[in-house]
Formats: sequence, C-alpha cells, structure tokens
Amino acid sequence: QVQLIQSGGGLVQAGDSLRLSCAASGGTLSSVFMGWFRQAPGKEREFVGSISRYGGTTYYIDSVKGRFTISRDNAKNTVYLQMNNLKPEDTAVYYCAAGPYGSASEADFRSWGQGTQVTVSS
Repeated sequence: QVQLIQSGGGLVQAGDSLRLSCAASGGTLSSVFMGWFRQAPGKEREFVGSISRYGGTTYYIDSVKGRFTISRDNAKNTVYLQMNNLKPEDTAVYYCAAGPYGSASEADFRSWGQGTQVTVSS
C-alpha cells in the first residue's frame, strides 16, 4: 500500500496561485488512480478532481474547473494539483488519495496523504 506525503500548502491572497505535491513513499504511483479531496472547516470532505493511472484522463468538479489542473509524473512518483486564481471558498485542508480504480468516492481510495492547509484571504 502506497504512502503519500504532501507538500505545498500555505496562505495566499485571492487570485494567487499555489501548487500542491503528493509524493509516494514505499511504493509507486504508476499503477494507481489518484484523487484530490478537500475539507473546509465545519464541512464534509469533498471530491475535487482526479487523474487516471497514466495521466490521460482528468476530472474536476465545476467549482474548480478552469482554475485547477491535476497532473502526474510517474517517473518521479508524484502527483500535482496546480491551483490558479484561488478564491476564499477554496480555503480547506487538501488531501491526495490513491485507489485501485477511478472513483469520486472516499471509500474507494485506500491510501491518503496527511493533508495540507490552503488558506486564501479575501
């Protein structure tokens, strides 16, 4: 089971950009489907987007479409979430997750990153 280590969170102003990284430890990301989730204070964790095993297919929820981009570099065992034009409503703890097949459901992801805080000031 792959262990995921996240980095890249922080405090930014509205309109700024930020890139989150999710690196595998003790395994490889080359054969797993990856998803990004986020959890805002007082709210349930929600699916943000996903990327297929080799990066050929991505999916995003409407609220981030056109602003967020998920990519992966399997040679580096790393998945990225590039966030542009950030908005205050993007403020949340962001999690990467790995699973055996494509899904937007938390239950289908077996490995999770530790989470990283993204705070967008208005």
